[in-house]
Amino acid sequence: MLPIGDDNTYRKTTPLVTFLLIIVNILVFLLEILCGDAFIERWAFIPGRFFANPLGNILTIFTAMFMHAGWLHLLSNMLYLWIFGDNVEDRFGHLKFAFFYVLSGVAATMVQAAFAPASNIPLVGASGAIAGVLAAYLLLYPVKRVRVLMGLWVIHLPALIVIGLWFILQLMSGIGSLASTMQTGGIAYMAHVGGFLAGLVLTLFLR
Repeated sequence: MLPIGDDNTYRKTTPLVTFLLIIVNILVFLLEILCGDAFIERWAFIPGRFFANPLGNILTIFTAMFMHAGWLHLLSNMLYLWIFGDNVEDRFGHLKFAFFYVLSGVAATMVQAAFAPASNIPLVGASGAIAGVLAAYLLLYPVKRVRVLMGLWVIHLPALIVIGLWFILQLMSGIGSLASTMQTGGIAYMAHVGGFLAGLVLTLFLR
């Protein structure tokens, strides 16, 4: 069930921050490709390294949320940000949305790190911050129709169903994969859960 769009008829502003975030994510990923593993090792968030020297690695909390593990990881995240971010930015305003996005990403990273504090596996991706955006969209536009690709068909479903099912999947996957993720890496489901919950709380204040 892949979201591919929504109704922007009532959007009043140009989503400048959403555009900027997408551009920065793409540019940083191109830097990853050009600079190779050394760049990833330096700027990815690694829980074990962070907790051994928090001050020396504090920047990686922020840099890691603009890095990605591959083209599919990048493109899927940017698709979600493009569909849902503009509407949340329209409601919050540009500056408040930027603040919200970064805080959601930080919360997501720290939740994932709390479940695997000794891990030496790099944590990268905008997924946690975007999970916060999904949470905000769910609260702000619960009945707004989202176009979803299911097989060969495009159907329209309320955001409550699309995002609600997404969160349930992340929560169940996170609980089921905690042990393996701590040891071998993979999708950071608990970062998705943490970012989503942070987004819910922040939206109650920022809206």
